[in-house]
Amino acid sequence: MPELPDILLYQQALANRIVGERLERARIASPFLLRTSDPPVTDLAGRRVQEIRRLGKRIVFGFDGDYFAVLHLMIAGRLHWKPPGVRIAGRSNLAAWDFPGGSLLLTEAATKHRASLHLVRGAAALAAHDPGGLDVFRTTAEQFRAALTRESHTLKRALTDPRLFDGIGNAYSDEILHAARLSPLRLTAQLTPEETDRLFQATKRTLEHWIERLRLEAGNGFPEKVTAFRTGMAVHGRFRQPCPVCGSPIQRIRYAENEVNYCATCQTGGRLLADRSLSRLLKEDWPRSLDEWEERVGR
Repeated sequence: MPELPDILLYQQALANRIVGERLERARIASPFLLRTSDPPVTDLAGRRVQEIRRLGKRIVFGFDGDYFAVLHLMIAGRLHWKPPGVRIAGRSNLAAWDFPGGSLLLTEAATKHRASLHLVRGAAALAAHDPGGLDVFRTTAEQFRAALTRESHTLKRALTDPRLFDGIGNAYSDEILHAARLSPLRLTAQLTPEETDRLFQATKRTLEHWIERLRLEAGNGFPEKVTAFRTGMAVHGRFRQPCPVCGSPIQRIRYAENEVNYCATCQTGGRLLADRSLSRLLKEDWPRSLDEWEERVGR
């Protein structure tokens, strides 16, 4: 799923191309994409784009007349800048928005189409789509601590909860926790003040690093390589590869459609975190330490 650094990249690229431009027409190919009927999508034709903003992981297109289009890309949704009037063909192509200088194409490479588009009018209607999470760049350490400890959850769950923090998802939460040297399954209520401050600083530093890096990589082009798996990441998507800090093999816990990636040496004192399905299956045979895991893998 595109997360904060990727959404900001889209936001900048879109602002450079369509703010101030009039939308000629909106073409919706998938009946599952548009989740609202009032106002109708035809009302956007001829309206000028006033702004591109972000609500968490949602991209908001602000049109004159107080109209807003709220796009959530979900896991596999991606945006592409194409020549004007690009043809919408194939199951993965969901919609296109035509402007004088080009067409914005929405695709979703997944068996289930989960991307969503809501059209609303007025600030109050738009606010209903805001999850309410804190922007870590506009918050204090005290506000961060208050949000983090509001309820007792694992750090992984807390960082990825859009009601608590703004735009952080599965990939960057892994990177943040590795930078903070904290276990993803540590409970928020158990953190010391020093650990909470360390997590706050690691969150800002990690996101700042990737925002700047992705901006430099994209340059003036439209971001076409939006992915959760980036070269240069410390732990996310790097199962069994060496940790860039200590060299230990990166570990993984799989659950539902996501996974947790971490370094046992840097984050858990060498202790392996139990993968629910595997630990149930193996019971006493589940390795309890990194040394035991490496011993078994090497057999």
